[in-house]
Amino acid sequence: MCTVARIFPPQPIHSFLLAIWLCFAAPAQGENVAPGAHWGAIDFPDRDRTVMMGYTVNRFTEFDGDRNRFNAINQTAGFNFATVSWTDRIKALPGWSANLTLGAGPTAETPSENVQNGIHRVSGQGLIPVAQTRQGSDVMASGSLTRWSPLFSSRDTGFAGLGVAGGSLYQELYGRIGIRQLSLGELAAWLFPDLDHATLHDASRFVRFSAMGRYSRLYGGSAYSSNVTANQSYLGQVSLSFADYTVGNGARPRWELEFALTYDSGLFASPNGRWLTRRFGSVALHFPYGTIETWNDWVGSTDSGPTGGFSLMLDALTLYQRFAGQS
Repeated sequence: MCTVARIFPPQPIHSFLLAIWLCFAAPAQGENVAPGAHWGAIDFPDRDRTVMMGYTVNRFTEFDGDRNRFNAINQTAGFNFATVSWTDRIKALPGWSANLTLGAGPTAETPSENVQNGIHRVSGQGLIPVAQTRQGSDVMASGSLTRWSPLFSSRDTGFAGLGVAGGSLYQELYGRIGIRQLSLGELAAWLFPDLDHATLHDASRFVRFSAMGRYSRLYGGSAYSSNVTANQSYLGQVSLSFADYTVGNGARPRWELEFALTYDSGLFASPNGRWLTRRFGSVALHFPYGTIETWNDWVGSTDSGPTGGFSLMLDALTLYQRFAGQS
């Protein structure tokens, strides 16, 4: 059996990813590569045309600080992915966008172990014990289609979509629905159209709210078989973004700071089949040429299983235009 067939065992997932690549791949804005959503990374879909390239790290720990085992998985792993992500509007389907994201690279203890233990030293916590570690290479890919609509606003703030993710870690079919970067002023104007909202609009020009619900059907992979993964998961995520949103023509602010909280019923299951629920916090800084983001399970204070990660993604389109001398 060829390598690709081993990495993407379910044929429908393989075919769906290939179809998205052939039909919709185009420069766009990047999303976090799987397994980021179940590690606490910000997982809202992107809407407009961008291509992002960078580096993503996610860490799985077999034990917590008291050497309590997470579940039947007997390896600690640090997934180091070179990541590429495309998103674009689909011209043939107004209101729709498509995304394809790919990540691959060596699985090793560095640098995620150094980062985790460094945080624990600074905060005065004990180091996380490590026994066996996963070595080699891993790959994950995902594709999604999202429908956007002007929910509570004249802008495209509402979304609903379907996606698929698969690779050497696990396989996943998912749907998500929510709102992206809605201001309180817009919401108040929609709820109470006869009131004067000038003050609220002025106060909310620097803040945007996002919320999302995500449902997944999960299947095992090479790294994590169906014996250790849950059959399904429910994920909720909310975020607050801070920037000067008075820029015109729908352009994104040059600088933006986003804080998010995530509740996940769990990608993984205990030996008796119960969900291993996780809660995460994340923060992302969007700067003119990319995004730097970090996520961690400090909200749940678990320190085992999916514990956190970070990414640095650069906006390849903006950088190309910059170096090519285009405006």
